[in-house]
Amino acid sequence: MSYTRRQVIKDLSVGGLSLGMASCLRSIRAHAAGTDAPLPKRFVFVVKSSGIDKFNLVPSGVENHFVRPDDGRKLGNRGRLQGPLTDVSLTDLPLPEKLGALEAFKDRLTIIQSLSGVGFRGDHTKGFGTLSLRDSEKVAVAPTLDCLLGQHLSSGPYPMYGMAMNGRLLETGWKPEDTYCYPNLSAYGPAKPVAFQGSPRKAFLELFGAAVASPEQLQRKLALNGKLMDFLTEDARRVERQLSGDDLERFELYLNSFESLQRIEEKKAALTERIRKHSPKLTDRYDSMAPSARIESHFEIATAALIAGLTNVITLRPDTLGVKYSELGLSNSVHSIGHLQENTASNGWTGHQARMEIEKMHIGQIALMAHQLEGIPEGDGTMLDNTMIVYMSCSSGDHHCAGHDWPFVLLGGLGKQLKTGRYIEYPKYGDEGHRTVGNLYLSLMRAAGMQTEDTFGQLDSNLQHLDVTGPLEELMV
Repeated sequence: MSYTRRQVIKDLSVGGLSLGMASCLRSIRAHAAGTDAPLPKRFVFVVKSSGIDKFNLVPSGVENHFVRPDDGRKLGNRGRLQGPLTDVSLTDLPLPEKLGALEAFKDRLTIIQSLSGVGFRGDHTKGFGTLSLRDSEKVAVAPTLDCLLGQHLSSGPYPMYGMAMNGRLLETGWKPEDTYCYPNLSAYGPAKPVAFQGSPRKAFLELFGAAVASPEQLQRKLALNGKLMDFLTEDARRVERQLSGDDLERFELYLNSFESLQRIEEKKAALTERIRKHSPKLTDRYDSMAPSARIESHFEIATAALIAGLTNVITLRPDTLGVKYSELGLSNSVHSIGHLQENTASNGWTGHQARMEIEKMHIGQIALMAHQLEGIPEGDGTMLDNTMIVYMSCSSGDHHCAGHDWPFVLLGGLGKQLKTGRYIEYPKYGDEGHRTVGNLYLSLMRAAGMQTEDTFGQLDSNLQHLDVTGPLEELMV
């Protein structure tokens, strides 16, 4: 009896294979079956500080509701013009200057404007509320979107991995963190914040240590971890009998953290060859304190981590309010630039221009990541076709913004579950047809295959007259 290639592949089993080989086999199977459904989906959240200017996200040929029609000057936080839903293709529209680096990806680029996130506090930042949409600027009270997606999508060592320039928002005597930090952004649940890695070098060693370690060193590390767990398990039984109530709960969390570390190391060991193949090169740039070098290094490590299968969800915090982009000739901090508006920065730019040039730096790194993912075949397409990069801010569209106009830039395919190549602008806050950030997050979760409620996060009591349930219809396939 003869077998077709498709029948042979269908009969292959992933049992006993390494995580990397199993992932590869799933991709081969999907290709043979003629469907992309089983392919992994990935997310990258790039969360900027101090807002993303919305008035220079409008493509040429589309009416700009965020500037004055007579002289083109930027309108304030809630000063945008009235207007109906705008949903147009980007195919024949010139991209705004700020997004010029993404021209090659117009068919997978979506610009979304005028979603609101109001009802939870935040002055310079929404903190944990940025991704949970809860009143939790400084203390996590609910799981955040990136962690929920990571737990659903990631089969590698890390459900979600975060890198940040700094943990503090308003720094004095600023310099990048050189170790773990807490940027008050991501959380697995109430009082469970995620530590972000600030140092590119330490992130490299943590994620790609297998690339520079010998097999003997890896075996010794796993053996040592195993012995430590055996000791902890035996010792824990004696301790547990003496604890009760909150003390017992805290001790269980402590013990779980060791078990989690052991599982991480075991999964990384199974991916050793894949890690070595896709590891970035450890360079002196990983020790640079310049913001542009740190940002470049974080993006490089994040891209390699996705390709190696170490995680399916990455969150990057490219700057905080104290950061000074000296390589752009700016001695002003991100915070002070946010207040400049039409006034002049140290290098002669207006505040608006300085903000745009900083955002262009971030967009350039997003474009580089997209090009690298585009170069990795997956199924009938590439990794970019199954990845969604989300560029956003922790404080919506402006410095000190209340969240009435929250812009998002989406890049990628996500398995063709979302419509791409669009400019979508919703009606002004409170008007019929207005939608919220919660609707967008529901769209992303459902596109990732998650079962969700009809709402996400805190509801806005000022929008009770509107239907703000479910995903964004204009975005869903």
